[in-house]
Amino acid sequence: MKYNEISHFSHPQHTLTFDYTETPFKCDGCKEVGIGSHYRCSFCDFDLHTHCAIPSLSIHHPFYTKCSFQFFSRPPGDTPRYCNACEKDVTGFVYHCKSCGFDLHPCCAKLPMVLDDGETNLYLYRKVRAPCHKCGRKGRSWSYRSSCKKYNLHVACVREMLVENWHELYFGYGKGIKKLENRIPSLKNTLQTPHKRRKGKVKKCCEMAGLALQFVISAVLGDPTSLIAGVIGTLMS
Repeated sequence: MKYNEISHFSHPQHTLTFDYTETPFKCDGCKEVGIGSHYRCSFCDFDLHTHCAIPSLSIHHPFYTKCSFQFFSRPPGDTPRYCNACEKDVTGFVYHCKSCGFDLHPCCAKLPMVLDDGETNLYLYRKVRAPCHKCGRKGRSWSYRSSCKKYNLHVACVREMLVENWHELYFGYGKGIKKLENRIPSLKNTLQTPHKRRKGKVKKCCEMAGLALQFVISAVLGDPTSLIAGVIGTLMS
């Protein structure tokens, strides 16, 4: 449910207003980058993903049928924790299962099970045996795989790509950035899967993989909509 204005425990001094931006921001809740719809305090330059602004107290996930994930405002315990979906460190808001010790970033916990990129459906899997189009490896983190089974992208690889190219946002130097100097690289020149098709079909395959990447990135950033996928497309070199 969307509210135009909310009060939030993490920022009690001001209310947060629903906002939309095509400039990436760092969420002050989970400490991950976001784009698109979110909640913001313009007085303090304070931003929250929608999933972080209006969290569920507890959730269940189809990949972990025996787990009950509770919302925490900070990682529990004294040892470093990582997200079981994207393998990135957990440093802020998190969903944690006390019995199993699993952790999920709020945006990872709410990743859509199906994405429609306009060409084919992309399905979220806990593990896929096929190699990832970005890193060429099998297994690893959660993955989005196309219904035609030709395209597979690790959620972890997408996270790494964003960290690499938006380093300043992730590590605290990017609050208030108005223009991105680093764009997101296209998958067009980084596909690891060998092509044995004719040149025209190779081009089409790469274009479709790039389109799939746009939608996966938009989902990882917390706003899996066609509009934001289009914005991501403009940021891809």
